[in-house]
Amino acid sequence: MPNLRKKLPSANALFVFEAAARCGNFTRAAQELYVSQPAVSRMLARMEDHLGVQLFERVRGGIELTENGKILYRKISEGFNGIEGAIREIEARATGVESVTLSVSTAFTTHWLMPRMSRLNGAFPTVDLRFQLISGRIGGPLVDVDLGMRFMREDEIGENSVLVMPETLLPVCNQRYHETAGTEAAREHGDTVIVMDDGERGWHDRFSAFAAHGRHAASMLSFNDYAIVVQAALLGQGIALGWLNVVSHWLSERALVAAEEEIVVTNRRCCLVWPENRPLRPIVADVRDWIIEETRADMRTVDRAYPALGLREALGDAGLVLG
Repeated sequence: MPNLRKKLPSANALFVFEAAARCGNFTRAAQELYVSQPAVSRMLARMEDHLGVQLFERVRGGIELTENGKILYRKISEGFNGIEGAIREIEARATGVESVTLSVSTAFTTHWLMPRMSRLNGAFPTVDLRFQLISGRIGGPLVDVDLGMRFMREDEIGENSVLVMPETLLPVCNQRYHETAGTEAAREHGDTVIVMDDGERGWHDRFSAFAAHGRHAASMLSFNDYAIVVQAALLGQGIALGWLNVVSHWLSERALVAAEEEIVVTNRRCCLVWPENRPLRPIVADVRDWIIEETRADMRTVDRAYPALGLREALGDAGLVLG
């Protein structure tokens, strides 16, 4: 250890280097460390001078690690994760409580997880559950979390990810709106379609049942958070595109119903992912498995409630057997 101190300008250089390498940008690293961007640049320049090698290459929009930088980052990440794991173990031994941090959407948390929080607490009474919430479309790297929900292509699913279910879409609304929409006057007027962003405009055209039944969009409500989209549908404000992994609870409870009995299964997969450079703790694996089983139990319930959807067969064709 005394020899290591001689090889670095300061111990703080390790934290600055790790943040810059992980963020891929000096400015974001500075924000995370609560220092100025020039201070980060100066520290890393000192570190490169001290080691006698270049650790970063400046590229458009940020930085990239050199081969030497990649070697150092890999070992520093392993060391930091090991230290963090040891601290967590000490805390768990002292308090009997383990923390698990999830990176999930506000919609999933509000409309899927909250209604079953008592069951989660019953299954994991010694878990301190924390959230990194994403209000729009979920995505991005997993930073300072144990588990994240992400949509991936089949070929992107690796050793640090596991399938929850294929991305499955269906139009949803509440029962009152559904009954009103079936009248001749409502069909002539058209539907109010609820969307999350411009990328979803026209989503109802993906479902042949709308055209087959003479339905068209007359007006639109747009929100930037899918949790609000679902809430608006629950309140009868219109029809929304339902991601089944989010709205399955409300379908099971009949608070939402299928506006048309048609589903679309895409080539994307809803997965639970954990950081590649962080060992998967047993408690995190248990929470992961609980979420998967709860989701698939919902799918079985929705399949029984809406047999005309052909959900079991559609998911089976996409590689998921509900059992």
